[in-house]
Amino acid sequence: MKTWLITGASSGLGRLMCETLLARGDRVFASVRDRAVLDGLSAIYGDRLQVTVLDLSMAATIKPTVEAAFAQAGSIDIMVSNAAYGLFGAAEELSDRQIERQIATNLTGSIQLIRAAIPFLRQQGGGRIVQVSSEGGQVAYPDFSLYHATKWGIEGFVEAVRQEVAAFGIDFLLVEPGPTATRFGAGLDIADALPAYRDTAAGKLRAALMSGEFVIKGDAEKCVTAMIAAADAASPPLRLPLGSTAYDNIEAALKMRLHALQAMKAVAYDADRQEG
Repeated sequence: MKTWLITGASSGLGRLMCETLLARGDRVFASVRDRAVLDGLSAIYGDRLQVTVLDLSMAATIKPTVEAAFAQAGSIDIMVSNAAYGLFGAAEELSDRQIERQIATNLTGSIQLIRAAIPFLRQQGGGRIVQVSSEGGQVAYPDFSLYHATKWGIEGFVEAVRQEVAAFGIDFLLVEPGPTATRFGAGLDIADALPAYRDTAAGKLRAALMSGEFVIKGDAEKCVTAMIAAADAASPPLRLPLGSTAYDNIEAALKMRLHALQAMKAVAYDADRQEG
């Protein structure tokens, strides 16, 4: 039996992960913004499910929540930083408040969650942190600029921190799902449209999304199965792309970036200081 701490467990991948882990006999500490959404699971699994209220946008509440979970659990094998949502709209269309909340939840909140867990994982001799990112941590769509800023940001944070804590037996797994059939779309914070963007790439994607033409290939249950298998593995990969859309988009983006980088090699080398 393993012990997990999972944020954003009220719906989507987080909820499915909780259900799957509890069904196989594990113990789960689940954070949600509304405790009642997990009452049904609590009735079935009793003390193996501990539910706590946490809103990652309220940074001051993160450390006490993590401390309480470790104190009650004794030790936690795997922490899953899953809580996040999408902000949709061209950058000019977004309000300051929307931008602040997106960064506070997806980026600052995830950073503070990881920082709060590290001392406990270090003291217990190791552990694993699963950070749910997105294909949007490697590629970019119009209308998701702030969402991408948070996902590219958290991936950079994890890349650095994993090097800092590897000596303590702490490792990381970055999960990068593509568009998946969850309630992510229903939870989008959508900015009011500006007419100027109607015929741009941003306007066209908005029209496709609102009309239902945007293709979603990912299967949520298959994604959760792959996430748990990777989290259980003795030596998981750093990055786990999920879904053909994620794989194809990330592969194409990396090839384009590598090609563009290689074209700049001479310019880059010419910027070095000359010896002698």
